[in-house]
Amino acid sequence: MTLKKFLILIIGSCLLIIGLSGCATVPTKEALLTYNINGTEYFPLVALCNSRNINWEYDAFTKTATLTKDSHKINLRVGDTLVLVDGEPRHLKYPVDIYQGAVVVPYRFKEEVIDVLFKEYYPRHKFGAGLTKIKRIVIDAGHGGNDPGAIGRTGLREKDVNLDIAKRLSRILSSNGVEVVMTRSVDRFIPLHTRVEKANNSEADLFVSIHSNANRVRSLSGFEVYYVAPSVSDNTRAVTTAKSCRLNLAGAYFASHSLDLKAILCDMIYTYSRGQSIDLSRAVCRAMSNNLGVKILGVKGARYEVLRGAFMPAVLIEVGFLSNLNEERMLKNSYYRQRIAESIASGIEDYAQNAILMEATKR
Repeated sequence: MTLKKFLILIIGSCLLIIGLSGCATVPTKEALLTYNINGTEYFPLVALCNSRNINWEYDAFTKTATLTKDSHKINLRVGDTLVLVDGEPRHLKYPVDIYQGAVVVPYRFKEEVIDVLFKEYYPRHKFGAGLTKIKRIVIDAGHGGNDPGAIGRTGLREKDVNLDIAKRLSRILSSNGVEVVMTRSVDRFIPLHTRVEKANNSEADLFVSIHSNANRVRSLSGFEVYYVAPSVSDNTRAVTTAKSCRLNLAGAYFASHSLDLKAILCDMIYTYSRGQSIDLSRAVCRAMSNNLGVKILGVKGARYEVLRGAFMPAVLIEVGFLSNLNEERMLKNSYYRQRIAESIASGIEDYAQNAILMEATKR
């Protein structure tokens, strides 16, 4: 946890203890924390309010809290299972509680009251000139259709998480002038070679594949990004590609029809793309660490088919472990998935901006 996040947490707790009132106007940068109290999942009330831009007031003497937004008003009290929602009583299975000096509410309160009354509040990330260098990006939502991918202990399916984050990332990039090509935009199975062909035929600048992780060691957690492994021979795959791929070499008739020249060009493309893929991987990891403070497992090489065959810089992003109960809970949270999409977009922007700076220094 960074010093800034630690101070924010301490200040939020102190405000509740001394009974001051507050107005949540800026959402927290991290996903909602969860606590397990006597086998029940709880959320910090302030963090929950922040995530939905809900105004809150807390009286430490009566231990009552009032939440307001738009025309809605919610009253609750520590120790009670009864809450008033717009004047109507609602009974919770578990009571509102205090944990580590902060008011916490049970999961059912979030699910049955907050999620129903208030839509998530998504911050608008302001992007600079970096994305203007990127014209087209292929976004690949891993798995789909009869291939669910990893499945969490509570039933969350990887294919659904991947597609949701991919769509959110697509909207962010599109709103900033980047053309997006989706390998799939619905719950449909797409073979790996078809994904690669679609990417290469699109003449995109980048290829980003979204996945969710899983491991038999359920305690394992974190975020990681893969690029094509160094053990994959650029020359070997260049020769293979040259036999079946049609390069866009307008005006270069002889090169287009010479297998040897095509192989040489493919080799150069793959070598260049590998270095750029590493730069993109690092940029995305930095953005995730800075924006969400998640555990970064690192940038790694892999022999995944979607990475081996892509002409352009290509990365495969593992957003978290569905096999880890806490990360599965986080990935269920649409606010958290939005923040992941924003962080990936921020990493892409940083990568593009660095590329612009590198080009400027060579002039």
